[in-house]
Amino acid sequence: MIEEIRQQPAALERTLTSERRRVESFKRSVEKRRPRLIVLAARGTSDNAALFGRYLLEITTGIPVSLAAPSIATLYEAKMDYRDALVVAISQSGESTDTNLVLERARQQGALTLGITNEKSSSLARLAEHVFLVHAGKERSVAATKTYTGQILMLYLLAYALGAAVRIPDLERLPQVVEEALRLEPAVRALSERYRFMRHAVVVGRGLNYANAFEFALKMMETCYVVAERFSSADFLHGPIALVEPSFPVFAFAPLDVTWPSMDQTLAKLQGLQAEIVAVTDPANHAVDGRATKVIRLPRPVPAVLTAIPYIVPAQLFAACLAEQKGLDPDAPRTLHKVTLTL
Repeated sequence: MIEEIRQQPAALERTLTSERRRVESFKRSVEKRRPRLIVLAARGTSDNAALFGRYLLEITTGIPVSLAAPSIATLYEAKMDYRDALVVAISQSGESTDTNLVLERARQQGALTLGITNEKSSSLARLAEHVFLVHAGKERSVAATKTYTGQILMLYLLAYALGAAVRIPDLERLPQVVEEALRLEPAVRALSERYRFMRHAVVVGRGLNYANAFEFALKMMETCYVVAERFSSADFLHGPIALVEPSFPVFAFAPLDVTWPSMDQTLAKLQGLQAEIVAVTDPANHAVDGRATKVIRLPRPVPAVLTAIPYIVPAQLFAACLAEQKGLDPDAPRTLHKVTLTL
């Protein structure tokens, strides 16, 4: 897991270089057939990437986005009208049974279909009309890391193809930004020692980092066996904050963007409850120092729309290091396999 986290700058650069022509071709295609609706279908870590995609695509393109409920197709066999819709299936392996069935049915029901996968010879790559490949190389750890950031990169490129103001030169700087974020590993490793005996935690985020709250929590659950709940900072105040008591660990994604006032309000309440707050933020956010118990500060500021990839890196490192502190093998979580087949 830790080696694959370190491979992310190269994987991102390789993906950008390899997929530019394919993305430009898709861009020309959707200019002639612009979708009125986008549906994203995924499971697990890929579903967290899809959650990010929902925010990114709605914010930057104005096209409504829905997250598919695969059981509508697999169990209820509902007939959907997907005319003028783009249905995107996201899967690391390309072999997620229910995700592939959603895509197959959607294509039959009139959708334009796109597959995002790390495996070019997968079932998903064969089923979709268009394919964006994540060039992360073979991912051996059960806990996905480099394919998650690769999928997020593909969603940026999808937004670009749909006419959003996402600039390719900005995306080309992300590998270097991630390389710099990886230099936080010694500090994150030292911080993880403090949480060796942690059994429960909450992760909060909002907007473009809401999906990262889900992904960070998932990594702690599957590799460290920590019961990690995840919330938007707004939803957290509508009830779940009642579970917080003194020293309760809360992890927060706190970029200095439009979500900061809401996050600041949440952190202030948590501070009043004497929670143990660990905040991931950028160099310009000094206000968080007065709220958080511990701060993980990214080395370089990035535009607000691009925070999702660099912000997840210290969280991935923390989960891998915490598993080590607990004497666990993050590459072989109990009861889990790399590919999960569900219907």
